Amino acid sequence: MPQVEGVLLLSIFGIAVNGFAAYKLSEGDSLNEQVLNWHLLEDVLGWVAVLIVSIVLLFKPWPILDPILSIGFTLFIFFNVGRNLKETILLFLQATPDDKQLKEVRGVLTSKPEVMDLHHFHIWSLDGEHSVMTVHLVLSQEITVMQMKNLKNTLQKELEAFAFVHTTIELEFADEVCRDESANN
Repeated sequence: MPQVEGVLLLSIFGIAVNGFAAYKLSEGDSLNEQVLNWHLLEDVLGWVAVLIVSIVLLFKPWPILDPILSIGFTLFIFFNVGRNLKETILLFLQATPDDKQLKEVRGVLTSKPEVMDLHHFHIWSLDGEHSVMTVHLVLSQEITVMQMKNLKNTLQKELEAFAFVHTTIELEFADEVCRDESANN
């Protein structure tokens, strides 16, 4: 039989400490902050369950509640790990964002009359919060350096809506062989 009064006090302390920490992280945007916040909320719920069991054990000698609580809480943690596992694996694999964002960015890039096509188009996240984009744009006609600068500035302003932390746009003329494609042949 556990020492119920000590468990009761420890559970109150656990609720207070983990609850405060979860509150401080509750506005986090990154995947790391969200997963850590979920972990802290799980801890709070675990301590609440321990508090309830310790209160019950003060009045009724039901030691079976302790292993039942442990099994239930373990299943709860496995459920939440499974929920976050896909997003975490995609981050580690530097997966691309959803198809909707890819189509929207592609639409912005190809909406200019100077752009005939694009290739080597990649968007990925390094940390679950900030995304990076690279692309080769094939120009539909010969343009001046000033027109290239204007095109890049226009695209940069329109791409701000996607909050990329880094973008690389390479411009290629229609009759130019892409250096990256010739290296793959």
